[in-house]
Amino acid sequence: MRIKKEDILKLIKSPKLPIQEFFESESTSGILLIIAAVIALIVANSSLSSYYFDLLHANINIQLPFITFDKTFHHWVNDGLMTVFFLLVGMEIKRELVHGELSSFKSALLPIVAAFGGAILPAIIYLSLNKGTPYESGWGIPMATDIAFAVGVLTLLGPRVPLWAKIFLTAVAVVDDIIAVLVIAVFYTAELNTTALLVSAFAILVLIFMNWKKVNSIPIYILIGIILWAAVLKSGIHATIAGVLLGFIIPVRTVIKKDELLDDAWKGVRYLEESFSSSETETGIKKASALNYLSDVIINSESPLHRLEHKLNNWVAYFIMPVFAFTNSGLVLSTEVISTAGSSTITWGIILGLFFGKQIGIFLSTFILIFLGVTNLKVDKKTIVMLYGISVISGIGFTMSLFISNMAFTENADLENAKIGIIIVSLVCGMLGYLLIRLFTRKQKE
Repeated sequence: MRIKKEDILKLIKSPKLPIQEFFESESTSGILLIIAAVIALIVANSSLSSYYFDLLHANINIQLPFITFDKTFHHWVNDGLMTVFFLLVGMEIKRELVHGELSSFKSALLPIVAAFGGAILPAIIYLSLNKGTPYESGWGIPMATDIAFAVGVLTLLGPRVPLWAKIFLTAVAVVDDIIAVLVIAVFYTAELNTTALLVSAFAILVLIFMNWKKVNSIPIYILIGIILWAAVLKSGIHATIAGVLLGFIIPVRTVIKKDELLDDAWKGVRYLEESFSSSETETGIKKASALNYLSDVIINSESPLHRLEHKLNNWVAYFIMPVFAFTNSGLVLSTEVISTAGSSTITWGIILGLFFGKQIGIFLSTFILIFLGVTNLKVDKKTIVMLYGISVISGIGFTMSLFISNMAFTENADLENAKIGIIIVSLVCGMLGYLLIRLFTRKQKE
């Protein structure tokens, strides 16, 4: 059967939506996060506890010609692997700013206002309990939303959650990530190394120049990115900021034009058709050649950002984030530890900040914009319940909250109190948000 050009155009026009791909990977990642955290808690409170903590504190020394890195396994995960996670965050933010929900003022206004409302109020609540104490540096912990965990909860609800609600949550989470990155860069930075900062600045200039010259080679961006990461790590700024910067600089636009892309794709299809009409010995060679040609067309049609995003998405979702959850969730749950946490303003600041701060901040700011007619959302029962349910689910602060707590506290006892608060409130917000949407909405087609 001869392949028609119209069929090719239909395939090109109807791919899976980016939001659908995003939710598929993020929902699975959220489930893996829960599993990894539970395993860490079980191992930390079992006969394997000593092996678990020995692994976390094991030193890994890497010596290069001009630089030496001597860090524990725990630090390599948080400073190394999580840089790849933040690289993906940086690329997702850039994609949303250029092509997504944050690309226009009207579409961006609602999630931006909601995210700021859901970030500022939790910080205020935490500081109201810890201002003037040695624990006030933890104010950034309840500001964050864990998008993977939150998406996992929405996925369990299936068709009860309309597409607009999923897009809204994603956009809020992206703005939330921008706020978290700025907070980490500005407020959780140690003493600065001037030489390392100069090297970082030079690496950034090289990357910007490559973008300007429309360099599409991912390996070159990664190579300069590794130099940037090493320099930022030594500068005193948290190394993960290098990942965000690299993600922002990698080109998001393609250089190939639409007509040229269609012509090249059609040419590849004709090559493939011709290969099937060749002799048996020639068919295999010509078919492989045609498929290689089509593969090159696909690669050249995608921007470096989209190509790298696709390559990293599964690694981050299915490996890096579960490893992070496993290495950061383990704590010994003795009666003394739980009792101490129950009377700690760190624990209660995080719980109250994420639970009340998030839902009030996001829901109230969103409702005000809807009431003023700034958005296209209708004021009805379904919309209000869905928005409130999402606001509650946004109180899941797991990954980013654990990450910031590691920078906010140096004392192990303080860190344990923070972890207990994060785990408790994340579970409560997840279950309560699920029940609210489950009980007060009906299944619907998106």
